[in-house]
Amino acid sequence: MHKVPQKQSLKGKLYCSVFGHNFQVSKKITYHVKEYQCCHCKKEMTTNSKGNLTELTPKYREINYVLKRIHKNKQKRFAAQALKNAPLKLSS
Repeated sequence: MHKVPQKQSLKGKLYCSVFGHNFQVSKKITYHVKEYQCCHCKKEMTTNSKGNLTELTPKYREINYVLKRIHKNKQKRFAAQALKNAPLKLSS
């Protein structure tokens, strides 16, 4: 599950150094944790434990992968529990 790093263009770097980055959500990990990517220079960022943006290093990439897997399993478990505890409607 290794991503090939995208090459940053010189135009993108120059644009971002003058006007700043334009980050857009590239991946939703949980409700509060997301990964962002600059649409000009392709720089990747993520939210850290305090909610601030930080550079997406291999360490944070692995943390986000595990966090997403745990969140997905938790959602499945709650959905199954909700179906199990749902009241039955009797039709006449």
